[in-house]
Amino acid sequence: MKKQGCEIEAVGINYRVYRQNGENPFKIFNKNQQQVKQQEVDLELQQQPSSKFEEACPGIRHVLKDVNCRAKPWEILAIVGPSGAGKSSLLEILAGKLTQQSGSIFVNQSPIDKAQFKKISGYVTQKDNLFPLLTVEETLMFSAKLRLRLPQAQLRARVKSLIQELGLGHVAMTRVGDDRVRGISGGERRRVSIGLDSTSALQIIDKLKVMAETLGRTIILSIHQPGFRIVKLFSSILMMANGSVLHQGTLDQLGANLREIGLQVPLHVNMIEFAIESIEAIQQQRKGQQKALAQVLSAPSPQRKSDEGESRSGKFTLEQLFQRSKVVDEDIVNVGIDFPRDFANSRLQETIVLTHRFSKNIFRTKELFACRTIQMLISGLVLGSIFHNVKDDLTGAQEKVGLFAFILTFLLSCTTEALPIFLQEREILMKETSCGSYRVSSYAIANGLVYLPFLLILAILFSAPLYWIVGLNPSFMAFMHFLLLIWLILYTANSVVVCFSALVPNFIIGNSVISGVMGSFFLFSGYFISKHGIPKFWIFMHYISLFKYPFEGFLINEFSESDKCLEYMFGSCMVSGEAVLREEGYGEESRWRNVIIMVCFILVYRFVSYVILRCRCSQRSLRAALS
Repeated sequence: MKKQGCEIEAVGINYRVYRQNGENPFKIFNKNQQQVKQQEVDLELQQQPSSKFEEACPGIRHVLKDVNCRAKPWEILAIVGPSGAGKSSLLEILAGKLTQQSGSIFVNQSPIDKAQFKKISGYVTQKDNLFPLLTVEETLMFSAKLRLRLPQAQLRARVKSLIQELGLGHVAMTRVGDDRVRGISGGERRRVSIGLDSTSALQIIDKLKVMAETLGRTIILSIHQPGFRIVKLFSSILMMANGSVLHQGTLDQLGANLREIGLQVPLHVNMIEFAIESIEAIQQQRKGQQKALAQVLSAPSPQRKSDEGESRSGKFTLEQLFQRSKVVDEDIVNVGIDFPRDFANSRLQETIVLTHRFSKNIFRTKELFACRTIQMLISGLVLGSIFHNVKDDLTGAQEKVGLFAFILTFLLSCTTEALPIFLQEREILMKETSCGSYRVSSYAIANGLVYLPFLLILAILFSAPLYWIVGLNPSFMAFMHFLLLIWLILYTANSVVVCFSALVPNFIIGNSVISGVMGSFFLFSGYFISKHGIPKFWIFMHYISLFKYPFEGFLINEFSESDKCLEYMFGSCMVSGEAVLREEGYGEESRWRNVIIMVCFILVYRFVSYVILRCRCSQRSLRAALS
């Protein structure tokens, strides 16, 4: 059987990070400064030796130190070691998530191409990033559709086979769930994402062992405290401490090397746990042995030979012993891997699949769908009953203006409940696009399309009772224009939330920022103070206000080209609604201009959210994302 894995080799990997001395409560605002500092560190590390640099810069943490390792097809390589050993950093570098400052990564003896490697590999994080409202089968099916270029029948067969391999057949139609949504158990959820915990680790490792031995896959994992039965399933062990490799080889080789330096593993004790517990003693012993080794290297040739003979009796350093006993298979045939040249699906197919997945999540989210629809219907009825049959005079006109202002405030400020959903989607997006499942642009398009019918339903439920109960402009075309404005207002608010959810780190900051932005826009909308009364240095806020254009649209739709008279004197009309509009500078010619500007706002916010997500997912600069 042709192997499905690659030979992955790391040579001389060094990775250092800039470490802040204290926590800044406003660290969100100096994130770019930290990134610049990290780039300066990377540049300096390439120009001078690590020892001198660390002495001069104590704020630098050396995470990985000249790490060499190799993972082969048909095998499981387990990275073990105490906390802070560098296990996760090495795994992320091997997966292409991080970039080392020095050293090289080879795939099948060729330098790694990260973009292509991500499309044939999978990286599972410690945290479960899954949609809680999708079933187990739906989760795996959507993943298969996005990553595999196969007919529908073969996709279903592949998913059913995988479900049986993972032992999830009995929960295939059960929702994944999370802390708030009842679903499958934590162990089963981790099996869906191929993760590990103390209760399901043995079963998962056993499944991975079968995949490695039957399909020839290359599997690399990090684990903190493996049990005895789990250890037996590992083909090779990479033991690390303080960023350095102490051993790569089999479990038997690890035991032999420990005995060779005088450490006897007690009976009924896990060898890896014993080795990890003994690391401190081993490293102290190494310091003395390194001094002795330095003397041997500086001694004359006859003396050096004599000392080398003594070293063979047990005075080599631990790292030398492990390196000496390491068995390297040089006869691995470099079987070619079919690297996909592009994404598995076209942009249109990706958009269709993602839109389907989005729609399932929306209609299963009670807070966003059921509660939102009921809220809009009740709000329309309540507002209609309050402003029932408003009179066609100056007082009634003022009441209608107040109604329009409240509608805008209500609709543009009550959409932040979708913020947690967008933040959750962002985490899943970053995970899925990092392995080449689909394009960020497909996600942005699907995210924009899926809300159009949902928001149209909300607009109809809100507008229909409100418009006719209040007794606004009785023309049917005026009602349709009012409905269009409500739909665009809801979609504008949705676009703003999408934009800021791509930017902010969490819900608390996102909610604060969105509330502040909406409040500022309402202040400069022209309701509290007219355009002529706004100071010149603040006039730009009036023109970028999301409230200005729909507010003008409401007024034009209600008072323009109507026969309504707001004030009579001696039987003749003294003040008409259209005259008031002209005095404020509004006219029928502005009706569709306001609609076009609202559409432009939507496109701008959607595009900005796409650029931010592109930068987050690809970890590139803004200029690179726009190019």
